Amino acid sequence: MGKDYYATLGVAKDADNDTIKKAYRKLALKHHPDKNPDDKQAEEKFKEITEAYAVLSDPDKRRQYDQFGDSGFHQRFSQEDIYRNFDMGDIFREFGLGGEDIFGRLFGGAGGRAGFFGGRPQAVKGQDYVMHLNVPFRLAVEGGKKRVDYRSEQGVENLQVTIPAGIESGQKLRVAGKGGPSPAGGPPGDLFLEIKVSSDPTYTREGRDLQVKVRIPFSGACLGTSAEVPTLRGKKRIKVPAGMQSGGKIRLKGYGVPATNGHATGDLYALIEVEVPNQLNVEQKALLKELQKAGL
Repeated sequence: MGKDYYATLGVAKDADNDTIKKAYRKLALKHHPDKNPDDKQAEEKFKEITEAYAVLSDPDKRRQYDQFGDSGFHQRFSQEDIYRNFDMGDIFREFGLGGEDIFGRLFGGAGGRAGFFGGRPQAVKGQDYVMHLNVPFRLAVEGGKKRVDYRSEQGVENLQVTIPAGIESGQKLRVAGKGGPSPAGGPPGDLFLEIKVSSDPTYTREGRDLQVKVRIPFSGACLGTSAEVPTLRGKKRIKVPAGMQSGGKIRLKGYGVPATNGHATGDLYALIEVEVPNQLNVEQKALLKELQKAGL
């Protein structure tokens, strides 16, 4: 079962930073290991609330946790990522708690260094690796499998990773156990794939929605017409109402990024471009002159 950081701290999902901070302070004072010596249940609770606070007190981590849910968030963030830039010493001093070395004892210290849980030495985890991965636009939108050639200490490995639908540039995928080996017999580190989504000649993307340019003739803009729109599911013909201006949009509901992680399916917008011909034949010129006389 996944973690619910909001429930762990006993706050609502729209709680502001001050509310989250106060909730953590109250729980931290109650479950701090120095106040509960040899109480493993209190120690575990303290670790849970501290992890929740490390995520929800950081605007970027909180945004990604809200966006991708617990499972998706932990695919992208290791424990080292969660506690990066989180100064436990400052937190304890501010809250009036003693024992600034508690972070090292409970969590192995920043960066995954060895620590102690209740005085028991813990094996050192191997180093996490980061690798940049270019993903084609349509694969990023629709999701699927991608082969990754990864060079490790054992040589080149061929990995097949699952690209979740709707992934965006800058997000990370975690491949467990494919990082560096542990120097002390502990678990290996993880491999994080930092995503770079390629541009597409047909589509652009805004969040869950896609846009595609559709050209129509000047007469069609004035009188109304139909146009063919390329979608991810094939071509679809739409009606263009009379009076459509260049730059206007027509929505194709449900033709955008597929639904994932609690997010609804996005839409596709046909961005209308009215064609103005560069050259006119004699008949076209005569007709346009008549329209010009009529005030059009």
